[in-house]
Amino acid sequence: MNTIIFGPPGSGKGTYASFIEKKLGIVKISTGDIIREEIEKNTDLGKRMKEYANRGELVPDKIITEILKIRISEPDCMKNGFILDGYPRTIPQAQTLDKIANIDVIINLNVPDWIIIERLSSRRTCKKCEAIFNVKYVKPKVEGVCDKCGGELYQRDDDKPKVIKERIKVYQKQTQPLLKYYKGKIPFVDFECDSPDIPPEVNVEKILKKLKILGFYK
Repeated sequence: MNTIIFGPPGSGKGTYASFIEKKLGIVKISTGDIIREEIEKNTDLGKRMKEYANRGELVPDKIITEILKIRISEPDCMKNGFILDGYPRTIPQAQTLDKIANIDVIINLNVPDWIIIERLSSRRTCKKCEAIFNVKYVKPKVEGVCDKCGGELYQRDDDKPKVIKERIKVYQKQTQPLLKYYKGKIPFVDFECDSPDIPPEVNVEKILKKLKILGFYK
């Protein structure tokens, strides 16, 4: 099964994708993660991407497509499929994806703005190791201190309510055309999340039930 998971920042799509990866044995692919890995490995592609990052520029679609094409052709993806997190972001990217892979189903997370703002504004990041905690849901053992390395926890600027609202607006502007692009072409699993207190594994089971109804999960 090849799928794309869509959801606004703070909707939990990365977490849900990781659970689905384990449950179905498919590969979670985040283009952001791949870019960081290539840069860390200092590959030829990584060097090219680092140049863009150093200039404060986005990595061109052509390079993103190149690394994605390589990744989805690897044996683990060919065996059971993959779940894309963070790609595509634009119609041209979706059109390019059509040429290199067959997408079977779209998972679309619908989460109210107030839940997103509550989740992200209570998030704290370690200054040393960048581990993430949440003062409401995943509390550190000692307030303000990272469990993993003892570093100081802080609130990133993009986790502040005013910035979160802008991030949501940008996402909606970017993603609405994509949802319209795929509607009618590919089956959708629309999932409504109406409470921030429900554990992600419970929500994932609900998503899997919907996939089962469509015949993608036994």
